[in-house]
Amino acid sequence: MHTILVVDDKELLRDSVATTLQRAGFTVITAVSGDEALETIASRRPDAVVTDFKMPGLSGIELIERAKQIDEDLPIVLMTAFGTIQTAVQAMRLGAFDYVTKPFEGDELIISVKRALENARLKRDNAVLRIAAEPRSGGGENVPRGMERILGRSPAIREIKDRLKAIAASQGTVLISGESGTGKEVVARAIHEMSPRAAEPFLAMNCAAMSESLLESELFGHEKGAFTGADRLRKGRFELAHQGTLLLDEVSEVRPQLQAKLLRVLQERAFERVGSSTTIGVDVRVIATTNRDLTREVASHSFRQDLYFRLNVLPLHLPPLRQRVEDITLLAPHFVQSVCAREGRPAKRFTETALEALMAYHWPGNVRELQNLCERAVVLSLSDDIGPELIQPWLNAGDAPSPAAHAVAAAPAPRLNGFHHSNAHLDEPKHLCDIEREIIVSTLGRFQGHRQKTARALGIGVRTLGLKLKKWKQEKLVEETL
Repeated sequence: MHTILVVDDKELLRDSVATTLQRAGFTVITAVSGDEALETIASRRPDAVVTDFKMPGLSGIELIERAKQIDEDLPIVLMTAFGTIQTAVQAMRLGAFDYVTKPFEGDELIISVKRALENARLKRDNAVLRIAAEPRSGGGENVPRGMERILGRSPAIREIKDRLKAIAASQGTVLISGESGTGKEVVARAIHEMSPRAAEPFLAMNCAAMSESLLESELFGHEKGAFTGADRLRKGRFELAHQGTLLLDEVSEVRPQLQAKLLRVLQERAFERVGSSTTIGVDVRVIATTNRDLTREVASHSFRQDLYFRLNVLPLHLPPLRQRVEDITLLAPHFVQSVCAREGRPAKRFTETALEALMAYHWPGNVRELQNLCERAVVLSLSDDIGPELIQPWLNAGDAPSPAAHAVAAAPAPRLNGFHHSNAHLDEPKHLCDIEREIIVSTLGRFQGHRQKTARALGIGVRTLGLKLKKWKQEKLVEETL
């Protein structure tokens, strides 16, 4: 149900407008002045504003201008007895969606408010879709939703599904733990789609993918001029996910200073954009994921204990694939079918012996590794049946050194910090990590610190590169500026 703020210093008109909107099915809150309205807009986040033009203190025009500094997409309808072209032009130029001239019929006001709300919804959907990995709920008919996303019949998955029903119906913060590749984001999306917030946005933020300052701006937004390059006001994920769900992926990677700001928004449901002192209220359900043991992170003072307790309201641990191998007989055919449909290829399937080979493997990369293998098998298989002879080399490769280690072995011995490292070091396992670090640092230097180019050259993911650098910085093995 939409909430409308009605602003008018005259009690009779204010109550009349409020009653009209309530009868149309809106929730109505009121303010007697422009200053009170600004406080309400910041703290209670109405979906639209209906304001009088002529009021003591802030006029309707001044209120529009100030309100747009808080939320540039807030739809505002102006009520005026001065229905001149000049008033309308000025109101529209400052951001009003529409105006109605007194005296007006109730239906006229209701139609204007509904049009304003629909326009605001379209703007918000466009902003959300620009950054969301998937469209909002209600997408294509063939896209699995809710519990349908969770494939498996193993006891571990059945227990997860039973808990998901209760978690989804709640408004509490969720902390999903598990190894990389176990499907934490898939479960987070399922929770959102089964929740009362399913019709509202679901946004995800990878906390390990960017620097602290950029992450703060992405989460909380920034004001125009807040820093170099901030040429316009920008809403962050918390603001765009209002009334919906925000996924904080790999929350353990958030630095301590930003952890304090996260704690505050979880406690008070309010925040300030970067470069602003205006407190903005927000209604967002937070789901956080981590592949680390946060209790150990708390013990080592890498993660705030109070933030851990705020996140760990509804804990959910996802088992690794090796503990639910019976689910491979469902997962593998599903992934193969999905890839065939996407690529427009004839249907393919794993043979029984191939499935046995998949179930015998230990899957260090979990479900994500299985999904990647299925895609590779569909693309490279020359027949409709995918046999063990095709996939076995990839399974054996799971125990091989990482792509970065291969790059170390293939690269010429670097000369760093005045020392020459000969290839003889590759025969000494205790030096392999040191050599890998030096190769990565050298490659970063070659690409002037550009992480994407460095990762591409080494054959590793950008996120993997970032995690390695973070670990080395903590151990003071590399420069903080990398």
